[in-house]
Amino acid sequence: MNWIALKSPDQLETLRAESKSQPIIIFKHSTRCAISQTALSRLERSWNVEEMGLVRPYFLDLLSYREISTRIADIFDVEHQSPQVIVLKNGEAVFHKSHFEIDFASIKKASLQTN
Repeated sequence: MNWIALKSPDQLETLRAESKSQPIIIFKHSTRCAISQTALSRLERSWNVEEMGLVRPYFLDLLSYREISTRIADIFDVEHQSPQVIVLKNGEAVFHKSHFEIDFASIKKASLQTN
């Protein structure tokens, strides 16, 4: 999986704009949390590039960039959790799950489903 690192709050407006032409996934990860590591590992093992080629995956290290996580919660009206996955489409959060509810099948469905 080729994660794009989120390292600046300014990137969030770019994500919002990108999500109008393709689905965006944000994975919020705590490097000190075993549950977060497990959820990340399960997602990466399940990820299918052929199926998800149009989806852009972004990765946020919560411990290094807590301010970005707070801005994500505010901008996209999603309560902060860790670990957490958020799917953006058309400038809005259309799906979010945390902890062991994070799974490839539901992320794929939310990302690729047409409204």
